[in-house]
Amino acid sequence: MPELNGIDTILFDLDGTLLNVDMHQFIPAYLEGLAHCIPAQIDAHSFCRNMIKRTTERIEQGSDGRLTNEEFYIQAAKTDMGLESAQFLAGLKCFYAEKLENLAHHIQPLPLAPKLIQRCNEKNLQVIIATNPVFPHPVTHARLKWGGLDTFEYLHISTYETSRHCKPHIAYFSELLHSFDLTPERCLMVGNDTEHDLSAAHLGIKTFLVDTWLVDRGNSIAPDFRGNHLDLYRFLGHIPSSA
Repeated sequence: MPELNGIDTILFDLDGTLLNVDMHQFIPAYLEGLAHCIPAQIDAHSFCRNMIKRTTERIEQGSDGRLTNEEFYIQAAKTDMGLESAQFLAGLKCFYAEKLENLAHHIQPLPLAPKLIQRCNEKNLQVIIATNPVFPHPVTHARLKWGGLDTFEYLHISTYETSRHCKPHIAYFSELLHSFDLTPERCLMVGNDTEHDLSAAHLGIKTFLVDTWLVDRGNSIAPDFRGNHLDLYRFLGHIPSSA
């Protein structure tokens, strides 16, 4: 495959690509657990509803880049629920210590996933976990751990502390390219979402659509490559080793 020559960085989506997880269950469980840890009298249902609404807003409307996604959520908690930043952050600290592990059962590891990352490592390909950065680092790292993916070295893991944008907006991918001095034509975005992941193509990034747990949003973005996880494993084997 001559079109694969020069690729040196693989961007992997996480949920639905390297992990089997129903985010419609995971996200409410995370937010309800967090709500019960916040040192204030708040209604957990209202907190969960408002945070999901704000997440949808961030993903659909995009960002002007002035706030990190973490700052966006802290501001939203104050505006919607009257929570001070100290209360929100204290709640997170409590959640990590007492309730985070309760989410583990939502994650089903994919046995082939570590082999995908290992194959990239063997070829000296840089790996970025390009998950939508709507979770803090501890929650993202926990998902990697539960999926058996936490022992690898990554160039970067997207979390809300350092990201100012979300997929499917091209600003998310532009931010990664700029931060790590990456050339789009030398990158490959791997994901299962026809909009959130394939939007990378607008910047000239090659795309591989993993259709095992496909999320098809009915858009017109066509992937450069497509297949299941075994197809992806074989495909990665065709990428020449990076210097």
